[in-house]
Amino acid sequence: MTLSFHSLGISEARARFLESIGFSNPTEIQAQAIPHLLSGRDVVGQAQTGTGKTAAFSLPILERIDLKMPVVQALILTPTRELALQVCQAIRSFNDDRRLKVVTIYGGQAIDPQISRLQRGAQIVVGTPGRVLDLLSRGDLKLNNLSWLVLDEADEMLNMGFIQDVEKILNQAPIERQTAFFSATMDPSIRKLVTKFLRSPITITIEQPKAAPTRINQVAYMVPRGWTKARALLPILELEDPESALIFVRTRKAAAELTSQLQAAGHSVDEYHGDLSQTQRERLLLRFRQRQVRWVVATDIAARGIHVDDLTHVINYDLPDSVENYVHRIGRTGRAGKEGTAISIIHPLDRRKLRDIEYHVRQRLEIASIPTRAQIEARQLEKLQDRIREALTGERMASFLPIVAQLSEEYEPHAIAAAALQMAYDQMRPAWMRGNSDPAEDAPAASTPKPKPVKRLRSVESNGQVSHRGDR
Repeated sequence: MTLSFHSLGISEARARFLESIGFSNPTEIQAQAIPHLLSGRDVVGQAQTGTGKTAAFSLPILERIDLKMPVVQALILTPTRELALQVCQAIRSFNDDRRLKVVTIYGGQAIDPQISRLQRGAQIVVGTPGRVLDLLSRGDLKLNNLSWLVLDEADEMLNMGFIQDVEKILNQAPIERQTAFFSATMDPSIRKLVTKFLRSPITITIEQPKAAPTRINQVAYMVPRGWTKARALLPILELEDPESALIFVRTRKAAAELTSQLQAAGHSVDEYHGDLSQTQRERLLLRFRQRQVRWVVATDIAARGIHVDDLTHVINYDLPDSVENYVHRIGRTGRAGKEGTAISIIHPLDRRKLRDIEYHVRQRLEIASIPTRAQIEARQLEKLQDRIREALTGERMASFLPIVAQLSEEYEPHAIAAAALQMAYDQMRPAWMRGNSDPAEDAPAASTPKPKPVKRLRSVESNGQVSHRGDR
């Protein structure tokens, strides 16, 4: 029997509204957490990003909030400004009552407008620990009427050094409240907080598909000795051709440099890191979600707030410091039952770190060599064929038929078609491929298997002969 939100205890009116916006069936974390939260229990949820935990704690809060009282009844703590904004947006999307006021408070922006919004009244506050503490000390944020306190991504609070701030906030919150912690991992420091501040909590653990074998194709490309990662990345991107991708790097400087290199190669890409202002971050996120920019190069901490539907690729340009971060990174693709690809670019010296990742995800990663020119050209010809098929079913083709008829008086039709294909193909080729050298021709022979060959595609030469472009 398929569960519904109404069967979990969500009101019929809200369940109908959720269905109208595309939320019909709860995820596993929602199915397990919502009934306990509605019954008044404290909850500890261990679940990765992408499992639907925001709705798991937001919907019970929305069911219990008193909209007639414009005082803070729920406080949700997040590690980053971006996540605070995302949670706020989600809560608003789950609600159609204009009396609900949700306010986000975070550092990096002027405090006075946030104080003004709090003074106008709000039932739910979503914020980062530093700014929450600041407003509490000023007396502008009052928790006298607080009934709910949620700690989202508790493991990141720990990683970013916020646990002491979180403890101070918990100490200032009313004892008679309902508390929920959500975290991808359960560090001893987090368990200590749970023991100290939660009352007989229900623990919910959602088994994550760590290796995600059916949803996420994981592959590692080995960088030849003497090569830079940037040089190796270009042919990989040409072969993979991601519709949308997050490219993870270690530092802000690396993000800026790699973005410049990819832009110079003609790619739609931008950088996302801590040096950007909040306004710049929000604008970039909007462009990324609207597909105005295809790829984003980001550092780990900054990227915590980037959650994009239908992300096709995650690329580990630099491997993360921990295997948990690797799982968190790749979990951004292959969500909601869709397939995704996770690519890691590694040097021979990274083999030990790779073995640690494989042990953690319980899966062997495919090791591939840098794509050759022949493989890339075969892939581009495949894309060209797809475009031609789309054009053949379109209406604009008819406007070009007179030109074909005129040229047919001098040339064979198949030669005209081949010439048009050549022009289209030449426009598709990236600038770095217009030379004569193969991107991998001077790479030493690798002992690892090469990427799976792309099927050869037939192209017609102007003399009518058939050749296999992938074999040239």
